[in-house]
Amino acid sequence: MTTALFSHDDCLNHVTPPGHPEQVARLGAVLSQLEGLDLDRRAAPLAEDALILLCHPQSYLDRIIAAEPAEGTVALDADTHMSAGSVQAARRAVGGAAAAVDAVMAGAVDNAFVATRPPGHHAETETQMGFCLFGNVAIAARHAMQARGLTRVAVVDFDVHHGNGTQDLLWNEARALFFSSHQSPLWPGTGAESETGAYGQVHNIPLEPRSGSATMRKAYETRVFPLIRDYNPQLILVSAGFDAHLSDPLAELRWSTEDYQWITENLLEIAAECCDGRLVSCLEGGYDLTALGEAARAHVKALVGSS
Repeated sequence: MTTALFSHDDCLNHVTPPGHPEQVARLGAVLSQLEGLDLDRRAAPLAEDALILLCHPQSYLDRIIAAEPAEGTVALDADTHMSAGSVQAARRAVGGAAAAVDAVMAGAVDNAFVATRPPGHHAETETQMGFCLFGNVAIAARHAMQARGLTRVAVVDFDVHHGNGTQDLLWNEARALFFSSHQSPLWPGTGAESETGAYGQVHNIPLEPRSGSATMRKAYETRVFPLIRDYNPQLILVSAGFDAHLSDPLAELRWSTEDYQWITENLLEIAAECCDGRLVSCLEGGYDLTALGEAARAHVKALVGSS
């Protein structure tokens, strides 16, 4: 049994303006650090419309497709841009996440990491946000429910920014348990503990700036891990953002590279107890290229070590 790596060169064709933090080089920084690891490397397939429509309405999909420029870049908002290859890249990101779920659920691999871009956890039902076009992880969760009949999917988002898009897309979803740990205050300004979802299934863990590793580990040990165990999920999905790292320029939670290994190993232990190790992780943020690569390698090495 193995760890799968889903990626695709199309994700390099989603181009943002010079100086934009969500740049093409991010994917290269991750993939170069994964060289030499024992991974089952697979091409992320293109998501068909029906997959995207599990979370987004047709009108939104049509608007995103129509917004793609023939050349150059276009700004959809102050943060989110598109180029001529963006729709194809975004379809690979969604398709890779769903294909990883299928591979894990079929028992073809133990777990999987999806190294694609653009990221997804800020995309709301009808609104692109924060570098994100489609809700990759939320769509993967819905796909697991629809295609695999799952009724208990746990989603853990450790990106430094609140996963407002995933929260929005799964707000009325009784079959998903969602956790987001994130710096607060920080953009996008959502993610208060009082935001609990339609069924009390949303759990936000705001962390103060400069709170560091010890505060994070206590929060996960006392709140996140016990609740996931009690939930007894059939699958664990991870929004793996690496921008809480102490070197990241966009925030200041000051986590270490080792913290990502620690979180991953604990989630894998829970997955082994509850769902035969089934875990799928999808790349979200991380904007210092060196720290991003090193943290992603620590995360994926933990995945490989469990398989």
